[in-house]
Amino acid sequence: MNYETIIGLEIHAELSTKSKAFCSCKNEFGAEVNTNCCPVCMGYPGALPVMNKKVVEYAVKAGLALDCQISLYSKTDRKNYFYPDLPKAYQISQYDIPLCKNGKIQVQVDGENKSIGITRIHIEEDAGKLIHGTEVEDYSLVDFNRSGVPLIEIVSEPDMRSPVEARLYLEKLKGILEYLEISDCKMQEGSLRCDANISIRPAGQKEFGIKTEIKNMNSMKALQKALEYEEERHKKVLSEGGTIVQETRRWDEAKGITVSMRTKEQAHDYRYFPEPDLVPIVLEEKWIDEIRKALPELPDDKRRRFVEEYGIPDYDASVLTLTKELSDFFEACAKGHKNPKAISNWVMGEILRIMKEKELDFKDLKIKPEDLRKLVDLIESGVLSSTGAKQVFEEMFRTGREPEALVEQLGLKQISDEDVIVELVKKVLSENQKSVEDYKNGKSNALGFLVGQCMKASKGKGNPQLINKILKDLLA
Repeated sequence: MNYETIIGLEIHAELSTKSKAFCSCKNEFGAEVNTNCCPVCMGYPGALPVMNKKVVEYAVKAGLALDCQISLYSKTDRKNYFYPDLPKAYQISQYDIPLCKNGKIQVQVDGENKSIGITRIHIEEDAGKLIHGTEVEDYSLVDFNRSGVPLIEIVSEPDMRSPVEARLYLEKLKGILEYLEISDCKMQEGSLRCDANISIRPAGQKEFGIKTEIKNMNSMKALQKALEYEEERHKKVLSEGGTIVQETRRWDEAKGITVSMRTKEQAHDYRYFPEPDLVPIVLEEKWIDEIRKALPELPDDKRRRFVEEYGIPDYDASVLTLTKELSDFFEACAKGHKNPKAISNWVMGEILRIMKEKELDFKDLKIKPEDLRKLVDLIESGVLSSTGAKQVFEEMFRTGREPEALVEQLGLKQISDEDVIVELVKKVLSENQKSVEDYKNGKSNALGFLVGQCMKASKGKGNPQLINKILKDLLA
């Protein structure tokens, strides 16, 4: 039987405000445990929250960038549940009147644009963090630094039809939030977290199948792999006559499987009711318009501009605009350069390759944009071969030095003097008469051998294009 996969994502993004959602405690990652907390975020009786205006502003920014309707009136609610790291035993969130609703994101799937709906974006606070002991230490500790950190939850419509689409959606959403500079979106630090709902149904059926929820994927790769595993698991259960259980599962990266955490036969009753300690959020159109006018250039707009302004392919522009840091680095290199495509090739190739290998951010990159421009110029002017350029690039990455100095130090300056190349080629031809005869008898691969001998004779410094030309002229 053919099945159709249905996927919806719930994304939690921590906002990069200086202070927490409802108190003045610092909002920072990595501080000493329990140093950024106070009676408000620890839930002491009688401690009253106060709404951080910046949290509302950042949430509105996200809503506008994601084409949402912004509610002029919304409110906060108490979501009642108990976890050891949630000291109030309720979370301040939004329930029936979210700040933003009915948005969408465009993603490219197999070269075609697809619109994925966004049901809502609402504000809420984060819980603390449990630090579990070892098998020997039979206890857990609680760090309340994260308690009260502002979040936005972005809930998609169930519009995704494959794990690949889900990954593309999350990549696009992450990029937009980074461009807005409202979240650093570091999944490895938990500032961007993803829960996925997945079900399958027979092709053509309108009703949804029974879904499972996969909690807290912490990378794009984990999201796609977890969904692929669940997709196949659902199909196997149904094909064998079984029934899917509605449950919450987690992804076990080491084993490559999802593991059941708890069954979820019915929706949890969180007993929402309006937060009595916070006034409703009432916005003015004028303020929303001011935020809209101040929005930065977003990924889709930048991609189109890169194609028009720099003449690079749409594929290149799509890759180069995935993150704000990447797009800024490319533009700093390509602005005013005569060959932006060559710049694009180096950024998408060597720059991204070595940064992935070393697990670096752009702030850690020693290569300056102007030095990458100079490297490309040295190649195009014939001073440096493509092989030599890679050696120079590795040293630039390691030391941050300028390419011209490295070319001299490493002795990689390419020989492009025509008179010198002519004498070198003549010598190689005289020493390889059999290959000369082979070439003249129609064996075209003999030319490649002769080029190799010329490069060897020049100790790799000969200009290969010039060697090719002179070889053909002398063999004519």
